[in-house]
Amino acid sequence: MDLETRITAHFAAHIETAGATASTLAERIGLAARQLVESLIQGGKVLCCGTEGGAALAEHFTALMVHRFERERLGLPALTLGNSSTVLSSLAEAPGVEQVFSRQINALGQPGDVLLLFAPGRIDSSLLLAREAAAERQMWVIALTGEDPGALSEPPREHDISIAVPADNAARVMESQLLVLHCLCDLIDTQLLGNL
Repeated sequence: MDLETRITAHFAAHIETAGATASTLAERIGLAARQLVESLIQGGKVLCCGTEGGAALAEHFTALMVHRFERERLGLPALTLGNSSTVLSSLAEAPGVEQVFSRQINALGQPGDVLLLFAPGRIDSSLLLAREAAAERQMWVIALTGEDPGALSEPPREHDISIAVPADNAARVMESQLLVLHCLCDLIDTQLLGNL
């Protein structure tokens, strides 16, 4: 296969995954955006975390919330968990590094806050513990995963939202999660600021 054919195949796979995500998950994305805005209006904040490439998506979402997406506005309260080298090194010294997110949720999370999880690949114990900690803190959970959310979907609490991109290739999942993230930011701004 020549390089141009391979490139075209990547774009075709991306388009197929993005189309399937839009057609099957638009309602869930809208619900997630409403849940985020409801929390923000009530004085809540968004705690974001992710594994593998999802960690970068969590940081990107936080940056768009605190700074802006496409329109000027005041910053919105969002934090990325697990990106402090001091916190990470202290947890690495003790048993239980899988608690990297859950310990921060226990320290920072309040009822009505939102936990936004990004998992483009496998679901590891750190995300499961984060979800449990959020439930204990009476936070809402929005989980962006691939087509098999694994234990993140069991048992789903009534107000938790799973946005499972219909793909099993981590690169395609992450690309679609980035688009979902941008949709969420646009929908948040639209609800808070009105249509352009």
